[in-house]
Parts: sequence; structure tokens; C-alpha cells
Amino acid sequence: MSLLATDTEIAGLLRRVKRIALVGASANPSRPSHGVMAFLLQHGFDVIPVNPGLAGQSLLGQTVVATLADAGPVDMADIFRSADAVPALVEEAIASGVPALWLQLGVIHHEAAARATAAGLDVVMDKCPKIEMRRLGMA
Repeated sequence: MSLLATDTEIAGLLRRVKRIALVGASANPSRPSHGVMAFLLQHGFDVIPVNPGLAGQSLLGQTVVATLADAGPVDMADIFRSADAVPALVEEAIASGVPALWLQLGVIHHEAAARATAAGLDVVMDKCPKIEMRRLGMA
């Protein structure tokens, strides 16, 4: 699909999404991924935490899975991993049929984003859904 950048595009994606795989979920409450996961859950999203080191454990009442593929059908993957991990995650998202990728603040990989959009995925890059929802009056 495309790299989403306008407020209208981002708000539209956030309205369509119901089930999110949060890749790089952390059990540490001081980590941004933990706070964003809690926020998304509080705002009615079904969030599946993805972290191979925590697989099988419970995080904020949700069972952690090892891989994006293990999350089952999702509307979006929210990526809390370093930029160098993004190309492999894009390939996993494409193979798993994930329709949208959200790369968190500071996670920028233009080539991987181009690969994802060429494969039909919507991509948001270098933004946080928690911040965007608040900024757009959605939370």
C-alpha cells in the first residue's frame, strides 16, 4: 500500500486496527514497549506481545508468543526493535499476511519500509501510536 504520513492516513489506520502484535514487548514497566502495550490495551485493542525470551509467559494479562507468525492473524505489527531487525520482521510480516507495520519512534529503515509497501503493506515509521492517538484526539 503506502507509507502513511498524514494525520488522516494515520488516524484511518488506527481506526481500522483491532488486533496488534507488539514485537519487542518487555516485562519491564520502565520500557516504552510496556507502557505502549498497557495504553493500547486500555484503549480497547487486542494486543499480542511478541518476545522469544518471554514466550509462554503472561504480560499485562496477555500470553507472550515467540514470533510474529505465532501471533496469528493481526491487523498491525507494532515494532519495538532496532532498525537492523526490521528487514527480517518485514519478511515475516509479509509471509504472515500482516497488512500494516508501525515502526516506533527512532526505528527508521527506508529500504525495509519500501519492501513492505511494495508487498502491499501500510507502513508508519518513526512514530508512536500512543503519542499519535493523543495528538489526534483519539485517546
